[in-house]
Amino acid sequence: MGKTTGFMDYSRELAPRRPVAERVNDWFEIYQDFPEEKLRTQGARCMDCGVPFCQTGCPVSNLIPDWNDLVYRGRWKDAVRQLHATNNFPEFTGRICPAPCEASCVLGITAPPVTIKQNEKNIVERGFLEGWIHAEPPKHRTGKKVAIVGSGPAGLAAAQQLCRAGHSVTVYEKADRIGGLLRYGIPEFKLEKHIIDRRIEQMSAEGVKFVTNAEVGKNTAVEDLRRDFDAIVLAGGSEQPRDLKIPGRELSGIHYAMEFLPQQNKRCLGDTLDPAVDILATGKRVVIIGGGDTGADCLGTVHRQKPVSVHQFEIMPKPPDERSPQTPWPLWPMQLRTEGAHEEGGVRDWSIATTKFTGDNGNVQQLHAVRVGPPPKFGPIPGTEFTMDADLILIAMGFLGPVRNGMIEQLGVQLDNRGNVATDQNYMSSVPGVFAAGDMRRGQSLVVWAISEGRKAASGVDAYLKTSQVRPAVPLVSTARQIAS
Repeated sequence: MGKTTGFMDYSRELAPRRPVAERVNDWFEIYQDFPEEKLRTQGARCMDCGVPFCQTGCPVSNLIPDWNDLVYRGRWKDAVRQLHATNNFPEFTGRICPAPCEASCVLGITAPPVTIKQNEKNIVERGFLEGWIHAEPPKHRTGKKVAIVGSGPAGLAAAQQLCRAGHSVTVYEKADRIGGLLRYGIPEFKLEKHIIDRRIEQMSAEGVKFVTNAEVGKNTAVEDLRRDFDAIVLAGGSEQPRDLKIPGRELSGIHYAMEFLPQQNKRCLGDTLDPAVDILATGKRVVIIGGGDTGADCLGTVHRQKPVSVHQFEIMPKPPDERSPQTPWPLWPMQLRTEGAHEEGGVRDWSIATTKFTGDNGNVQQLHAVRVGPPPKFGPIPGTEFTMDADLILIAMGFLGPVRNGMIEQLGVQLDNRGNVATDQNYMSSVPGVFAAGDMRRGQSLVVWAISEGRKAASGVDAYLKTSQVRPAVPLVSTARQIAS
């Protein structure tokens, strides 16, 4: 710890966001640069707390006190090395992670916590700027081959770890570009896609092979992967959206968030979309149903498409402005969070349940809703019914697990009681040699959890391959045996 009184001498300070009037007219990241002197001051706030709860709050167990101290001392290259010791992609988490580490910061008990996320982002960016981050191919190859299905953060983390362990790794991605939800779920203003591309270049130089437009279980046969690889890692994410099954749901103009968000990412990448399937908020009255991170991503995207109006509704009651006593430190606090998208406009409201949609000529024109009481009953409050004109409805109510038909059914892996792929403590599924990681295994979660899962699954795969002499000849099972355990 470089400055023993730093947490008393300095206040928490974050990089400023670009003015709203400027940023809603482009797709660039919203944060401005932060001077090195100020970054080093923020590093000095990390205190000698004895037990760094930030490390247990962080799913990848980042060595946070170590690299905060190195930032304060200006030892950036050492900080880069310490940061990558536990996290393959700090440039992702430093931008889009909600920072559970900061919620469990010991300083946060009585004062604003250390700016851990901001420090993390600036360490890795300094590493790329200085050329300290480069390909690290293995010195020896094991001769073992691993297939990774899915190129989101879990799949990429597993791929990099296994490649560096000497195994031959091929990543299969059903989309036309690598990155999973990082590419086609996170808006450009939160994560510019060249950030993904430079890491993919590093992994390619290390020996990882990437195959796009390859949907395993459909145009890429499961049998081929079972035959050609010694192990398979399922990292396809939790892609089954939660639907809103109410009257009028069939009307045109009502879409899942993950139908809407990828289209804008494609536009930013220069793609031309078919007008017949194009979803745009321009000139429309928009309602977003769901108040979480995905809803906020929809909100920021809608702002940049210039709607007439936009409302965001959440069925849960409004969280308190400060940490709720029900979630004391070091737990993740239940409290109101204001994202950059919320600063940009729109109406945000809570305790609202949508009851039906109505329209004309097959197109949605109105949303009907009612205010509700607290969970778990969410009982409708008489006399609070209302109708709102709407041309575009975006459903951002979360996800229910992986898509079952196709790859999962054909592999015959067992599911847990939530519908996710069940695994043992080594991340291996009920089918020997087939592993799972990320949202496909644990359910909808954070990018930092996906990276953690990918790393742990890679460790399980590596241990399995070291004891496996031949490729497992496990036959495929029928769909009838695909049941939840």
